[in-house]
Formats: sequence, structure tokens, C-alpha cells
Amino acid sequence: MYPLRRNRRLRSTEAIRSLVRETIITPDDFLMPIFVVEGKNIKEEITSMPDCFRFSLDLLEKEVKEIWALGIKSVLLFVKVPENLKDNAGTEAINPEGLMQRAVKTVKNAVPEMLVMTDVALDPYSSYGHDGIVSEGKILNDDTTAILAEMALSHAQAGADFVAPSDMMDGRIFEIRSLLEDEGFYETGIMSYSAKYASAFYGPFRNALGSAPGFGDKKTYQMDPSNRDEAVRETLMDIEEGADIVMVKPGLCYLDIVRDIKNVVNVPVAVYQVSGEYAMIKAAAEKGWLDHDAVVLEQLTAIKRAGANIIATYFAKDAVKLIS
Repeated sequence: MYPLRRNRRLRSTEAIRSLVRETIITPDDFLMPIFVVEGKNIKEEITSMPDCFRFSLDLLEKEVKEIWALGIKSVLLFVKVPENLKDNAGTEAINPEGLMQRAVKTVKNAVPEMLVMTDVALDPYSSYGHDGIVSEGKILNDDTTAILAEMALSHAQAGADFVAPSDMMDGRIFEIRSLLEDEGFYETGIMSYSAKYASAFYGPFRNALGSAPGFGDKKTYQMDPSNRDEAVRETLMDIEEGADIVMVKPGLCYLDIVRDIKNVVNVPVAVYQVSGEYAMIKAAAEKGWLDHDAVVLEQLTAIKRAGANIIATYFAKDAVKLIS
């Protein structure tokens, strides 16, 4: 019998494909990570992340104005801390005149409407390169969460709209939320890295910040990539403790986790397309093995299709230019 239903009718031209498209990415989807360093007039390319740069504060101002003009309204700040300021106690992390605190003020002064999120973790500040305080080769959970809460408070005092704990310590969302409330920062949001896996895709990022662990690995606090149900448990606990947004990290290899979480939570879900995912596309495109722009848009669309409300991506500027 001749088919009455031909699905290809809805694929026959770009006009009809656009009309019936289910998933559409826009500039409003993107959260742009930015790396900050001390100094002046510094814009240094990260070797392992082509077209990504570390900015000194004077050039950070120029960068955020440029991305705001493109339609990107949110940034996620990371700082590269000088080696002489690192210790095992996170001392510099809570310095009110620290690099992160000054970076927040710089962005807010340059573009007051920009949504500013800040990384809350000790690894950039740690002499051991770990996300927590170290004692006899172990990462101390409760001692670390106390410092993380102070760190988050200092970011809020500097003007951050959201703090983003990326450490995966137990109970840190409750500690942060409690201290923010006690100090009157009721409107400061928390974007929790709720399902952050002990992934092999973080290498270029650690190169960018000089934050690789000095011993061992991070498997005692970041999640086992083999686990699925655990991600939902972790996420629900973070929401109970006060998280406003939850995140899955990395992106592409964990889209099943994104969908699992999206199906059970009623808060926005963020996904971090991490440095290794970025670097692979850049390297393959440089070799001529794939179409850079097409793959970027395909991956970002897949992340949103899986359920992401927010996509943290180093491709934000490229993607906005492509979709516009």
C-alpha cells in the first residue's frame, strides 16, 4: 500500500525544517567561562585550549563588554592564583582583595547587568592542587566546607550574583546557604556542581589554572563515571540543602545523566561542556578531520536536547556568531 505518511515531507527544505525544529539554541542558553590572571595588559592564549585566553583585570573589562554586545549575559569566573599565595588552608581564597573578588568587581563595574557566577573550590588556591584541605594524604570534608562557605561569602560581598561550588564535598551547599543567609545575602544564588564526575576530560582546564592535583587523583570526592543513580541522589540532596541551579559535568559523555536529573528536579539544570571536549574539537578541526562549526552546533544542540537549561561552554562566542 502506498504510504499516506511520509516523514521526509517535514525535512524537504530548510524552511520547513526550521519551522518544526524541536530544539533551538540561543545566546540566552550560554554561560561563558573566563580565566583571570594578575598583571596588566595580559591576554595569553592557553596552549591546550586554542582561542581561549587568560585575561588580566584591565583586559577582562574589555572582554565582558564585547561578549555582552554579542548577547551573552552570563559569565563564570576562574582565577589563576600565583604560586606564592597557595597554601593548604585556602587563605587567599577568602582575601577580600583577592583576584577573584577584584574580578567580580571589575565585571560588575564594566557591565552592571552581567550575571556573574564564581567558582568556589580550593584547588586553584591549594599547594596540593586538591579541592579541599589535606591531612596525611586525605581530603578533609568538614574542614573544607567551612572554608568554602567563607569563600562563597567573600564572593557575594564582592558582588557575585551566584556562587558555584565545584568541589563535591558533602554538605557544602548547606554550609554555604546557611552562612549566606546568616549574613543577609538572601538573594545570592547557588549553582551547585551536583553531579561532577572524576573525568579524564579536565586536563586542559587544569593546565589553564595550574590546578592539577600534586598527588593521587580526585576520585575520593568526584563521582565515579560508572555510576548513574548516584547522580540523582547527589542532586536531590543539593536541592534540599539550598541549591538554586544544579549542574552535570562533563557534558557529552553524560547526557543520560542530564536527562535522568531533568526528569526528577524542578530547578534549572546546567551542563558544562568541559575543556577536554573543547580541545578535541579544536584539534580535530585543525587537522581537517571534521567541520568545526557544524560539530560545535551539533554538540551544543545535543546538550540542550538532553535537558540543559544552561550550557557553560568555551564555544559561547563562536556559537552566538554562528546562530546569529
